Amino acid sequence: MSLNVTVVGVGLVGEAIVSCLKERKFPCNWPPRVAATRERPETLASEKMLVEETSAAVFEGADLVLFAGQEGAKGASVTWRETAERCGARCIDNGRDFRLAEGVPLVVPEVNADAIRSKSRFIASPNCSTIQLVVALAPIHRAARIRRIHVATYQATSGWGMKGPQELRRQTPRALESLEGIEYDPGVFARPIAFNCIPHIDRFIEDDYTREEWKMVHETRKILGDASLRISATAVRVPVFVGHSEAVWIETEKKLSAGEARELLRKAPGVVVMDEPAGDGMRTYPTALDLLRPEYRDMTLVGRIREDTSCDRGLALWVVADNIRKGAALNVVQIAEVLLEKGYLKA
Repeated sequence: MSLNVTVVGVGLVGEAIVSCLKERKFPCNWPPRVAATRERPETLASEKMLVEETSAAVFEGADLVLFAGQEGAKGASVTWRETAERCGARCIDNGRDFRLAEGVPLVVPEVNADAIRSKSRFIASPNCSTIQLVVALAPIHRAARIRRIHVATYQATSGWGMKGPQELRRQTPRALESLEGIEYDPGVFARPIAFNCIPHIDRFIEDDYTREEWKMVHETRKILGDASLRISATAVRVPVFVGHSEAVWIETEKKLSAGEARELLRKAPGVVVMDEPAGDGMRTYPTALDLLRPEYRDMTLVGRIREDTSCDRGLALWVVADNIRKGAALNVVQIAEVLLEKGYLKA
């Protein structure tokens, strides 16, 4: 028997969720039921599908609901969570609204799949930049206990949604002619994004940090199960279409050499270490363009692993992952696969 799956939202993430369900042969009736703000035909996972207008009817008979719609007070999961649960579905939410809510597991399967229990009817998937960070840091935290994290992110335009890459494509030809007076939509990015780096993602909050930075701090603590972690983040939007990169500095309780960290990461689920001698004083390292290779697009790539010379028990590393797949859609589908493995969903 196959599961009845409803996907709410057909933006970049919703479309990728449908693709991941198909690619990974998730045992659901095909095609899944897909809903959004209005009814329309769409091509998803290379197939023509009818997207329904979201209403109570789309949750009837659903075994699993995957939320990938808008966030906030009028967002998909805030509006429809109770309806989906009343219909008997287990829910996985890609949005931010319930990530830090008490009683809601915040899950990255490679890190804390044990947070999912039989009573878990609603599960949250973390922010994209948090996911790749904890996949890379969890093995080190288990081995040497991380005490402090400093991270600078370099985040692709697709992290904003469909309009992000559209802004980059639109601005680039004009910017090649002149970097002065580039027209931009302040509702997308606060400054022109072509040939630029913007140290501002989401709105500013207390202490002059942004909400993106705040999310990384509190989500990382929840996932790693350590409220004492000292974390500081700077989130930067860069002119890249897909793929977030992060420069990370950590301080551990137990001394760990760069070589030991490499070996831990080589054995870690979901991680590919790209940090080998390459001749002429060079070393290999990952970049966002490596994610175009099929063998890497669902992995967290780690390189530039070295000891931090500014402290006795410090390490520095470089982390790259596809923000639409591992940072969102794939993680949601992997959580659903954990539900199957644990027997909480029965196909």
